[in-house]
Amino acid sequence: MAKSHFSDISTCLSITRDTLELLADTLKISGLEAILNTTDSLTKLTETIKQNKNVCNKLMEQTHQLLSAIVGVYIKSDTGGELPPSVLNHIAKFTQTLHKIHTFVEAQQGGNKVKKFLRQGELSSLLRDCKGELQQGLDFFQVTDIISEVKYMQEQAKARQQEVLDIIETLSSSDSASSISHVYSSSYASVNSISMLPAEPKIFHGRDTELAHILTLLVQQAPRIAILGAGGMGKTSLSRAVLHHSHISTKYGANRFFVACDGSTNKVELAGVIGAHFGLKAGKDLTQGVLQHLSSAPPTLLILDNLETLWDPIKSRKEIEEFLSLLTDIPTLALMITMRGAERPSKVQWTRPFLLPLQPLAREAAQKMFFDIADDAHSGEEVDKVLALTDNMPLVINLLAHLVDTEGCSEILSRWETKKTALLSDGYDKTSNLEISISLSLASPRVTSMPHSQDLLSLLSILPDGLSDVELKQASFPIEDILSCKAALLRTALAYTDGHKRLKVLVPIREYMQNSLPATEEMTRPLLKHFQELLELYREHVGKQSGSLSTSRIAANLSNIQNILRIGLHLGHPDLIDSIYCTCHLNRFSRIAGKGAVPLLGFISPMLPQLCDPRMEVYVITEALGLWTSGNPPITELIIRAEELINCFDDPEVKCKLLLSLKIILLTQAFRYFLYSPSTPQLPL
Repeated sequence: MAKSHFSDISTCLSITRDTLELLADTLKISGLEAILNTTDSLTKLTETIKQNKNVCNKLMEQTHQLLSAIVGVYIKSDTGGELPPSVLNHIAKFTQTLHKIHTFVEAQQGGNKVKKFLRQGELSSLLRDCKGELQQGLDFFQVTDIISEVKYMQEQAKARQQEVLDIIETLSSSDSASSISHVYSSSYASVNSISMLPAEPKIFHGRDTELAHILTLLVQQAPRIAILGAGGMGKTSLSRAVLHHSHISTKYGANRFFVACDGSTNKVELAGVIGAHFGLKAGKDLTQGVLQHLSSAPPTLLILDNLETLWDPIKSRKEIEEFLSLLTDIPTLALMITMRGAERPSKVQWTRPFLLPLQPLAREAAQKMFFDIADDAHSGEEVDKVLALTDNMPLVINLLAHLVDTEGCSEILSRWETKKTALLSDGYDKTSNLEISISLSLASPRVTSMPHSQDLLSLLSILPDGLSDVELKQASFPIEDILSCKAALLRTALAYTDGHKRLKVLVPIREYMQNSLPATEEMTRPLLKHFQELLELYREHVGKQSGSLSTSRIAANLSNIQNILRIGLHLGHPDLIDSIYCTCHLNRFSRIAGKGAVPLLGFISPMLPQLCDPRMEVYVITEALGLWTSGNPPITELIIRAEELINCFDDPEVKCKLLLSLKIILLTQAFRYFLYSPSTPQLPL
């Protein structure tokens, strides 16, 4: 095989690879980095192939064919690069195949170390895998003709790249895109640059107040605005709505730039991406070039999306803040950032009044968003149940609504019972996968720098009532500075404080943590002890003036206490006995407060015979008898069992309470009989 032939194939691969990279950058497609990097490395290997040249040539041709087919799929996609899962699955398979091809080709180099580790049989097996998997990919993408003429391959690759450029030019001249400032013009990536605006959100509800706030700030001279909030709260959508608002497009025109920061790891890379959007010539460090360009440019709006990916890491935070400070020195620049969390970067004088971190949508807005996606043909009651799972987080509403649209409310509600947040985790990035979105927030250095903050979040995930600062301090958790952990969760918006200043976590995050990172016994036992003390305080003082000391705190933690007690209500658990007594105390609180029985009381009865504790069993029976007016306890059975046990222990207080309960029941029944019996003489009026 002539060396020039491999060079021609390498050129074809390079053109197609560059085209795919251009598409990925333009359409914000994530997950293609491995294909791009491996293809880049593969093209370099062609120069030094010493053995099996015909085989390698065939593999390279088919690789080019499949890569070109993938480019074609993205070009023909009418969903902005969002491909169906089946297609993405085959692209993922191709990525694995590409690694195998790279390994095989690398083994064909003269004196290559890879070959020393691979036996001939292993190489043969590897080659069979490569051929078979390539053919599967070609079959799926319906590529049937293997192109062997290199000249034709080059023409097709260049034509495909020009097709992409034509699409970009069309998009960039439309109403939803900015003017071109970053265009790849040559077939071999001699680069000018292109900046395209993301589309205006088609479904956008419940952010009118925030949108109006931002528009007001943008009227000012050189505003600096930070859109903050938890992952999945709609920060990017809000920034895109601002970007396309008529007032903003009129004011800034073609000088609106939207830069995604996800792919950058430091200030130099960020400056390079911004410079590319401005059409600046590539260089080692474009920081000064960006600043000079903006200083001489007309009024410009620059949006830095997902800046937390650069600001979170301690190693890059300082240089990012310094870069932001330099940007804000430019009087004609309006700067807007979106960041996970509730913390703004320092060294910037952010425009006041600050935009508060985004909160979940109002109920009406959540319903509108849901019905825009899933239509309004579903039962209102079932829709409310589905929305209750979302806590009105936009990302979760979006994911669940799409599932409901295809499967129906009943099916989704049923599946949620077993799959929880995994039901919403089939996507490939944080915009389509709830668990990825949450895990990104958990990986923030603001959380990882405080290791126990994750422990606190896991605990909060089983506490729907949240915790007050008092409870955080008094529960004796094994955390040295628990309020700093609280601050870390608030800064990353993994938790929030409600109107009563209680630290809480939204339902989707709670469900994820319960499934992936459940609370440890080290965290739940101190809280059980704390609640036990509150309930014991209530038991001792109920009916007295001092009885209200713990009433409000128990009421504020009613669901929390039940969830903590549920953990201990299992045979063999070291806290079983304490949990049983606490359940009785909580039940007494609940029935006296007019809330009826707590469900946990029903967990206890089946375990009592195995515990062989007469005193405790009578204690439980006494509490159950207290429910006879509001429920249907088996009074006769309970009384018979109590009579069997009452002489098996010596505790006058417990015995007196049982007898008092029996007396109240008998007197009440007698009074009812007297009042409602037909033979009872009527009293004169």
